[in-house]
Amino acid sequence: MYYFVEPMREIDIGEVQKIERCSFSTLWSANTYRRELRNPESSRYIVVRASRTPPLPTLRASDVAAQRSNWFGTLFAGFFSGHEINTEYPIVGYGGLWLTVDDAHITTIAVAPSHRGQGLGELLLNGLIDHAQDLHAALLTLEVRVSNVVAQNLYLKYGFYIAGRRPRYYTDNAEDALIMSTDAIHSHEYRARLSALRHQLFARLRTQAEITGALPGQVQPIEPPATTSSVEVPFKPSGL
Repeated sequence: MYYFVEPMREIDIGEVQKIERCSFSTLWSANTYRRELRNPESSRYIVVRASRTPPLPTLRASDVAAQRSNWFGTLFAGFFSGHEINTEYPIVGYGGLWLTVDDAHITTIAVAPSHRGQGLGELLLNGLIDHAQDLHAALLTLEVRVSNVVAQNLYLKYGFYIAGRRPRYYTDNAEDALIMSTDAIHSHEYRARLSALRHQLFARLRTQAEITGALPGQVQPIEPPATTSSVEVPFKPSGL
């Protein structure tokens, strides 16, 4: 299976809400998503799409340099969403963040139940990190349920640390939340860590694509550049 990341569009809201209903007890309205998508200066939302074969090329010449310098755009060469709407490829995950002053706060990451355990939560997290850097955020923050050890381990892997606790933060069951934060995401140390983790993730996803039916050599993989989840808000637990 091939997975690729692109910006969420309003036409995607229906598919996103299907995943949301499988992941969260409290849901956002379509109007909430529309409001978020119409404010790219302070909020960014992305989706992961799946394809059993390499998607048809839609790469514009003007995108090539940006694609190679910004790993978020796509995992494999030969396709790039550009401004086209790839509705033929189903959405299997999504995520978003808000810019608050100079910090990027991850609001949600969710993956369709049938695609969990494949590294897509990590892929989405990487896309959101790129957006945080694009928005010139100094660091990343999030809240996560104290019981969600899987998500916590992912965030620890990407340099988050526990910065505090919010008692009875979640309205569905009054569960506490851990506040997690990174250090400066533009530092040399963080970029080096991110580069190493992206190479590992890239290798994992490439191997999965080859094992699940795509023949090696059908596409040329783009290595992540040398430099460069369940995430939750009060009403939005996450599904990885």
